[in-house]
Amino acid sequence: MPAKTNPLNIIQNESLPRPDWLRVKIGSGRTYHDVRHLVKNKELHTVCESARCPNLGECWSRGTATFMLLGDICTRSCGFCNVKVGKPHYFDEQEPVRVAEAVKQMNLGHAVLTMVARDDLKDGGATIVAETIRKIREVKPDCSVEALISDLKGVRENLEIVLNAKPEILNHNVETVRRLQKALRVQAAYERSLQILQWAELKNVIVKSGMMVGVGETFEEIVETMTDLREVGCEILTIGQYMPPTKAHYPLHRYYHPDEFADLREVGLEMGFSHVESGPLVRSSYHAEEAISAG
Repeated sequence: MPAKTNPLNIIQNESLPRPDWLRVKIGSGRTYHDVRHLVKNKELHTVCESARCPNLGECWSRGTATFMLLGDICTRSCGFCNVKVGKPHYFDEQEPVRVAEAVKQMNLGHAVLTMVARDDLKDGGATIVAETIRKIREVKPDCSVEALISDLKGVRENLEIVLNAKPEILNHNVETVRRLQKALRVQAAYERSLQILQWAELKNVIVKSGMMVGVGETFEEIVETMTDLREVGCEILTIGQYMPPTKAHYPLHRYYHPDEFADLREVGLEMGFSHVESGPLVRSSYHAEEAISAG
């Protein structure tokens, strides 16, 4: 590993100037506006908007979006996430139908579904995710589906509900290294996340996970996390730069250079990951359609 990749040199400064390589594309063009109108017209939620994803403009301009199921209020308060936190009062049983209609209208070849954590529901929201996958199959049978799920409270039966709908990819993010889990994911657990991924791998589904860097981890801890993911059968990995949504969120420790992300990608490929998407603006569903053929 080249010496330039050295996360040990952490900069403790919340007011770091954003480097040029983190400038994002502003959405424009007819496709962008068509996607925006479709999401609004069908009363859908996207993680693109709720999490303030920096790639919204690029992805919507390409005619893609990541649909967020079960509303836009999450029952967990992760220190890095911009999704609203609270107590959801209901879930929309017709949401799977509307998402499937949107997938068909957008003529997607690969659909990415994510969800808010719904610890208030017995199944953690698994039934709605599974039903959405089935509805997509009905109206767009040639569309592959990626399900980016919460840990579903660590209940295997809840995971089985999603897996029985047969998504091509089961994605669950560990988000950060073991040492920093409680600081960023107070209601989650590193081992629980690994267990979810391992259970999924046993069902002959492509397993995917992701993590962010820049929150105070060391290079050794990144490698340890990548090793842990490979040991439970994870095939696809995303690594991106953490950028605090607001000053109230977990503080930024440092920006990684694009060359460092390239180095991490090489490390991942050498470990045996079939596909590694690693870059400053990479998020869980970034270029997800390209990873499906590699898994």
